[in-house]
Parts: sequence; C-alpha cells; structure tokens
Amino acid sequence: MQSASFLVLRTRLNFSLMASQGCVTQFSFHPPQLLRSLPGQRQCPKLRRARQYAYSTDSSSTSSSSPYSSGSSTRSSHTPRTRDPEPRRSLQVGAAMGGNSTELQKILPALEKVVPVLAPGRHKGQAGKIAVIGGCREYTGAPYFAAISALKMGADLAHVFCTSGAATVIKSYSPELIVHPVLHESYDVGEIGEEEISGLKDKVLAEVGKWLQRFDCIVIGPGLGRDPILLDCVAAIIEEAKFKNIPLVLDGDGLFLVTNQPELIIGYPLAILTPNVMEHKRLVAKIVGERDQNVPQNPEVSNEDLPGQLQDLAKRMEGVTILQKGKTDYISDGKTVLSSDYYGSPRRCGGQGDVLSGSTAVFVSWAKEYFSNENAAGKKEVEERVSNNPTMVGALAGSLLCRKSAANAFAQHKRATTTTNIIEYLGHSMDELFPLPQ
Repeated sequence: MQSASFLVLRTRLNFSLMASQGCVTQFSFHPPQLLRSLPGQRQCPKLRRARQYAYSTDSSSTSSSSPYSSGSSTRSSHTPRTRDPEPRRSLQVGAAMGGNSTELQKILPALEKVVPVLAPGRHKGQAGKIAVIGGCREYTGAPYFAAISALKMGADLAHVFCTSGAATVIKSYSPELIVHPVLHESYDVGEIGEEEISGLKDKVLAEVGKWLQRFDCIVIGPGLGRDPILLDCVAAIIEEAKFKNIPLVLDGDGLFLVTNQPELIIGYPLAILTPNVMEHKRLVAKIVGERDQNVPQNPEVSNEDLPGQLQDLAKRMEGVTILQKGKTDYISDGKTVLSSDYYGSPRRCGGQGDVLSGSTAVFVSWAKEYFSNENAAGKKEVEERVSNNPTMVGALAGSLLCRKSAANAFAQHKRATTTTNIIEYLGHSMDELFPLPQ
C-alpha cells in the first residue's frame, strides 16, 4: 500500500501540515492585509482558506487499480490510488516536505511576480489580449461576463467572437469590447448539405484565424450553445489555436464540446478546463468510464478522494489542467493538485464561472509570458511555492481572485449579489491580493 505525504496550505486562520505518519501540527496567524474590510463594511464572515496538496509516493506501483468505483454501488471506504506505474512527483511549496508550513503571505508574493507592472513606457496590449469564443441568440450575457472580467482585472483588450444574432446585444452591453459577428448556427443558414457546411466552416476559420495570433489566451464556451454547425466551427478554431500554441480556457458549452470530442484537447498542455461538479462527472464518465476497461462504465466521483480522482483524470488527459469548481476549487495537471476554498460567497448566482474563466485567461497569459522570460525575477520562488506550469499558476490565481471578489460583493449586497456586482469588485480585489507598488 502506498503511503502519501501531502502539504496542506490553509489561508483561513490556521495552517496544517499533515505528515505521512498521520500527525497534524496546527499553526495560526492573522495576516492583517487579508483581513481588511471594505470601508464602512463588515468583514465577510466566511474567510476561507486555500489548500495546496502535493502528492508523493514512496515507491513505484504496477497495479492497475483505479480510484473510481461504480456509480451504481453504495459508497464504501476510501480506495487507495495505486494506478500509476511511476512515482508521483511531489510539489515543493516553500519549505521542503519535512515539516514546515507555508503561509498564504508567502504564496501571494509568488503569484504577484507574474502580474505585469504598470509603467508609462508600456503600450496597449502588453497587459494581455484576450478573446472569448461564444455568444448565440439565446445566450449573450456569458461571453460579456467573461470578456469584461478580463478587462476589469487588468487585460488591455478583449474580443468576443459570436453569432450575428448575439453581436448587437453584446456590443450594447459595453463599448469597451471588440465584437466580431462571424460565427454561424443552423438558424442562420437553414438546411444545407455537408459540402456547404464544410465551406462555411472554412469561412469562419478564415475570419477568426486572421486574429488568433494576436491573442495571449482564448476563452472558449461562454454562451456558445450546442448547435452542431456552430460546434463544428469552434472545433476547427480549437485545432488552429493549438497549432499556434495559444493557451485555451474552456468553460460552459466548450466543455460540452470537448467532453464529446476529447481528442480535441487531450495532450495539449496549455489548455485549462473549468468544469463544475456535473460537468466534471461527465468528463470522468467519458475519459475514464468509456476508455478504461479496468473501471466501471459509470465510475463514481467520490468527495472523499476528489483531489486524487481529479489528478488521475488530468493525467489521463495527458497534461491538460483541470480546475474543478465547487465549495472548494481543485486544480490539477496530472502531476500535482492545488485546492482553494479561500474566501468565497454562499450566493450562487449564475455567471460566476464566466468571471472565473475570463480572469483565469488573463492570469494564464501573464504566467506564460513570465515563464518565457529567462531573466524574470523570482522565477525559482514561483516554481517552488506554486508551480512551474503557467496553467496551474494562472488557474490558482484566477480562483483566488474570483473568490475574493465574490466575498467582497456578498459583504455589500448579501442575497441581492449578482455577477455584475462581483465584476465591480474585481479591481478592488486585485489590489487587495496583489497591491500596486506605492
């Protein structure tokens, strides 16, 4: 049986280090910069914590057993994860795995290093150019939320590629967005044959393709819809973006697309999937249940070992980063697992996932640029305390920011909190987490 050691970072009011022998040491601290309330407001009572899990195994295992059980059976005791034939690489966060905790006040400065400085000599676009592929007749709010969130937390430019039926509506939401009505759905084109569909797809790809190289990250899925012609066009856009090595964040109906066509994204290390609980279960059923004869066709996703199952899923997807949203956000690239239940809001208004995808896209673009700079200051610190994978760094930072903004919005609006309120607090929350130099 494997013995696992994992480092747990808590950013609530206490921190724990759990050694492989089972002992737990508690640490407490009160970082004043994280306990500040907004002027005239009460502090959000749900000051959450962010945990960072780092799994390591003492020996190699050749067992083919899986962390999944049949969805039709009752839940039993925790099943050890022994699937991997090679040792699982541990994530070193700050101190070695021997016994010291790493506080949030050490993690935030590491994440802050990937945030570009604001200086008079910089030009438009250097802080990020983000595209959102989504928006159809039925859904116009989601692509707007994703794109405006990217702008509100620091990106310079945000584009939306949508259908003609959505373009005017999205443009009316904000003059700051650049909207391209270039996508097509069945409603627009009527009954056409395969040859016409192929020609339409080529036309869409040509329209979008001439812009792709300009973007630092692309969000695919908010408000996209599930029209088959539209999904065929977006599948071609994904392939072109992969060819150009552009980071991708997939949410909403983008997840529906890659769940049904996982070959579109498997093995692409610059992709982030952001499923909620149900979307995650569908991914597990598709990637694990239909592809692995050693597990049931309807594998159960267990909350008891969600980090381990998520890591297994990401590993099966060959390096794709998955940010599984929920009461706690879990993030894995198949090598390590991060988790965050830092701050957050009990209000579950629609659209928060779009804020997360837009914010994460900006952080990923910043992290990719940071790691590509050989002379970047503090790179070793970021790698040791968080990760050397830009998608992991971006996903964690995006989660923290979205949760902090939701907490700030809820402290003010309580039950009336909407996604628009959360977006209003993105700038303030950025300054709380990653303050500008004085």
